[in-house]
Amino acid sequence: MANREAFLEGIQEELAEVLKPYQQRLSRRQRLADLVQQCIHCAGRDDFFQLDELLRSKVAEEVEKEAGLKDSAAHLAKLRQYAAAQVERYRLELIEDLRVRAAEAELPIEIDFPRFYVLKGIEGSIDFHGRQTVVNRKTIKSVDPRRIIAAVRKVKQQLYDRPYDPRAFIDGLYQTYAALVEKEGVSPGDPVPMQRFYLEHVISLQSKAFFQDMDKGRFKGYGLDQFAVDLWRYFQAGTGGTAKGRALQLRPGRNQALWLIDGDGERRQITAISFHQQRA
Repeated sequence: MANREAFLEGIQEELAEVLKPYQQRLSRRQRLADLVQQCIHCAGRDDFFQLDELLRSKVAEEVEKEAGLKDSAAHLAKLRQYAAAQVERYRLELIEDLRVRAAEAELPIEIDFPRFYVLKGIEGSIDFHGRQTVVNRKTIKSVDPRRIIAAVRKVKQQLYDRPYDPRAFIDGLYQTYAALVEKEGVSPGDPVPMQRFYLEHVISLQSKAFFQDMDKGRFKGYGLDQFAVDLWRYFQAGTGGTAKGRALQLRPGRNQALWLIDGDGERRQITAISFHQQRA
């Protein structure tokens, strides 16, 4: 009985080894056939986006080299040329349409495709082939200029279209800095870590009701994009230091840093913040 079982197991293993390369060849041929079938389907729908992606793949290269599919190579080459031309035409139209719609919405836009910039702190990237757009880390599953500009307007309203007082803003930052200096036992004027400062500042914005009941509905958010834009607007206002004559200083770096906008309007990694007494 044991010998019979061993015999059958041995035969099974040997047959499996014989079958394996045959199945691999079948799988490869099926994969190549599937690509040709997908191209036929996309051509029927004039889906040049998908055609362009399919025909730029390594599988398409294999199809053109496959002996059994060699007659498809010329047709696939024509489709590849057609799809690439259509994609490029659509890209140029998209860029122009984006500019027109931004102008209509009175939004200054700079396009360095696939990236675009609208005011300081608002930027996006268009994933043309994936047909999605990212605006300030939020993804829109579309490359329609109408939807892109609508998303940009929403972000602009959140970051810019609200009451803003640069002097009150810088005084609020100084209050947080002074409290943190006292808590940490460091000397006034010494830098404090930006990540720790940001946390303390967000906490300082909360109401008394929040600390009595820390339900998320009572929490007052203060996003990093908002912080970056508020800093930029403060620099642009040119109001000088705090009411007590303290000047803001930001220190660039990489360790435990936050991406903020400096006085030159550049996004930089800021690792520490401090306030110094202004000279008379």
